[in-house]
Amino acid sequence: MNDSIQRYNKVAIILHLVVGVLIFAMLGLGWYMSELPKDLPKVPSIDLFNLGLYSLQFSEPMSPRSFYFNLHKSLGVTVLALILLRLFWRLTHEAPDFPATMQAWEQKLADVTHKALYLMMLAVPATGAVMAAFSKYGIVWFGVRLVEGLNNEGLREAFKEAHEVAASVLVALIVLHVVAAIKHKVVDKDDVLQRMSLR
Repeated sequence: MNDSIQRYNKVAIILHLVVGVLIFAMLGLGWYMSELPKDLPKVPSIDLFNLGLYSLQFSEPMSPRSFYFNLHKSLGVTVLALILLRLFWRLTHEAPDFPATMQAWEQKLADVTHKALYLMMLAVPATGAVMAAFSKYGIVWFGVRLVEGLNNEGLREAFKEAHEVAASVLVALIVLHVVAAIKHKVVDKDDVLQRMSLR
C-alpha cells in the first residue's frame, strides 16, 4: 500500500465504521419489529430475534414488540448522538483529497452523495425521535426517560411517514455508496477506499 495516500484521521474512520454498523443494525431492527403483531402477549423472556442463540430475561413481563421498539428508540438516540459527533468532527477536520484519477464529475457526484448521506443520517433518527416524542410513550434511552410522551396521534403519524421516507432515501444512498466503493475497488482499481483504511 502506498504510504503517501492521504487518509481520514483515526477518529473519523472509527466513527465511520461504528455509525455504519449501527445504521445497518437499525435498518434491520426496524424491518424486523415492524413485522411483529401488535397483540403479542407479555412474556417473562424472549429468544432474541428468534435465532436460538440467546434468551433475554425481563424483570417483569413485557411484550416482545415493546422490547424491540424500546431497543430501536434507545439505539436511535445513540446513533443520532454519534452522527452529530461525526458531523462535528467532519466540519472541524479537513477531508483528504480525492485521487487525481477521479474525473471532475465523479468528484462532484461523490461530494453531493456524501452530503446527502449526512443529511439523511440526521433526518432518519431525528424524525424517529420526534415521532416518539409525539407518541404516548415518549423517549426512553436504555431505561432513562428523556422525553415524556405528548400523545399527539396526528403529529406522530406525520413524523412516522417522514421517518419511513427518510429511511428509504437513506437505503438508496447507502446502495449508491456501496456500488461506488465496489466500482473504485474492482473497476477503477484506485486508492479511494484506502482513504478510510486504518493501516
